[in-house]
Amino acid sequence: MNDDIKNTLAVIPNQPGCYQFFDEKGTVIYVGKAKDLKKRVSSYFNKYHDHPKTRILVRNIRKIKYIVVNTEEDTFLLENNLIKELKPRYNVMLKDDKTYPSIVIKNEFFPRVYKTRNIVKDGSKYFGPYTSVLSVNALLEIVRKVYKIRTCRLNLTPENIAANKFKVCLEYHINRCKGPCEGLQSLEDYDKNIEEINEILKGNVSIIEKQVVKRMNELSAEMRYEEAHELKEKLQLIQNFREKSQVVSNINYNLDVFSFEEDENSAFINYLHVVNGGITQAYTFEYKKKLDETPEELLGLGIVEMRQRFGSETKEIIVPFIPDLKLTNVDFVVPQRGDKRKLLLLSEKNVKQYKIDKLKKAEMLNPDQRAMRILTTLQKDLQLKDIPWHIECFDNSNIQGTNPVSACVVFKKAKPSKKDYRHFNIKSVLGPNDYASMREVIERRYSRLLNEGESLPQLIVVDGGKGQLSVAVNSLQKIGLYGKIAVIGIAERLEEIYFPDDPIPLYIDKNSESLKLIQHLRDEAHRFGLTFHRKKRSEAQISSELDTIKGIGTETKKKLLLHFKSIKRLKESEKDEIIRVIGKSKGEIIWDWLNNKGKK
Repeated sequence: MNDDIKNTLAVIPNQPGCYQFFDEKGTVIYVGKAKDLKKRVSSYFNKYHDHPKTRILVRNIRKIKYIVVNTEEDTFLLENNLIKELKPRYNVMLKDDKTYPSIVIKNEFFPRVYKTRNIVKDGSKYFGPYTSVLSVNALLEIVRKVYKIRTCRLNLTPENIAANKFKVCLEYHINRCKGPCEGLQSLEDYDKNIEEINEILKGNVSIIEKQVVKRMNELSAEMRYEEAHELKEKLQLIQNFREKSQVVSNINYNLDVFSFEEDENSAFINYLHVVNGGITQAYTFEYKKKLDETPEELLGLGIVEMRQRFGSETKEIIVPFIPDLKLTNVDFVVPQRGDKRKLLLLSEKNVKQYKIDKLKKAEMLNPDQRAMRILTTLQKDLQLKDIPWHIECFDNSNIQGTNPVSACVVFKKAKPSKKDYRHFNIKSVLGPNDYASMREVIERRYSRLLNEGESLPQLIVVDGGKGQLSVAVNSLQKIGLYGKIAVIGIAERLEEIYFPDDPIPLYIDKNSESLKLIQHLRDEAHRFGLTFHRKKRSEAQISSELDTIKGIGTETKKKLLLHFKSIKRLKESEKDEIIRVIGKSKGEIIWDWLNNKGKK
């Protein structure tokens, strides 16, 4: 597995979509679909495959590309389009080239409406393709019941009907056809029904809903309840089925779709090529900015590049904004609604995903790049003089006034540096006094760093609001560091950031990486301090009770503490376990003490 594949597997999203495998020549050798791209694509490389052809496929993969979509159903349609267009070596190709079914309104007198897999350019209207054959059949059946359209293949020209060439069939006698073959239904009346069917196939189900409800009421009035219920079930099928795909449109669009994203250094453009309503090409690429190019200029360059590369001559181009480009006999459209808008949103989804994945890959190869980005943003948000490569955060812990301790956690390059974490036992403060504890700890920490010539942080974060921040500032002033190190306080309830001498807090965007980093610092300090505090309380508890036992010294108490953690667990233990930990003679002493204590 090469580095390019490893990096792609690390960033590929857990979203539905289609993936393409390329060989060393850049040829697509396999197209697949997945409801979770990351799980499916990773499975090719992290498990043994029994089938030899699959093992050969995996050995030949040199590059992976993927297209994200919105629904699992869309993955079927997109995969179908891509396989037919690219004809990859390792994909199954049906000999009869069956595809997903469409519905056609035939271009003829008294048009038939039926299911087909064969698209013929004869002026007929095609809708689909659809992934659910069951729903297609239900739709056609209910349309035929409501509108009584013909199913025969007779050539019903006005001349043939006038010549009395045809006779009505069984469909007429069972009231499923109005007999246009004998002139019993006019072409005008029939075409009105076809117009409504056309609207229904475009997605306007409300027309047929009214017709079906009316028919259901008629059947109920005639006490034909089973038929009425059957009609209702079919209508529900159609209503569920009309969730339109964004990969394949009901209208046979032939167009190009472009979307645009950018950052300070690059512009990203996604291209979708749509043929007969289906996406047959999807490609995302990047331009490195050189000067002050505008988005309009860059999008124009991308459109020319892609159309030349893929040989597109479509007359309509969907764009998020009008580019700085003129093409003969080509219209640029910025859609606001409908299928074209959905295609643009799908393109935008892919270009945004590409931008995110590229950033993740770059940061994997160069971890300092991520740190630089996050810390530069933090510097800007907090208006710091220097990039805070080294940050320290303090938190005080005392529960019911016992064993007050403080914790200092250290982050370097936006990541925890656990070897530099420090605990502090509060020495000069009696009882619970968070302000006095903070004052002592800040003074002790930075006096020591100064005396030992150690590096100082660029930013100090104290867990607390204005009060905690104020005493931290006093300590820094006392040792001559105030103004040389930035210091802030964070109030937990509303995530307010406080600055010295400024009563108005700063509220950072809750989704920003700056706030997430500060929260990580605060939460890590809280965790580290709480762990130390619990340990101190356990030590105090077990030591205080064991201090009363004659013959049990400090080393024995340490062994008991390390093994049993608490007096409760010691009391619940067996005699043999105690003897294994501290030996027979002292084990007997502890056991006798536990039994005597229990009898009292």
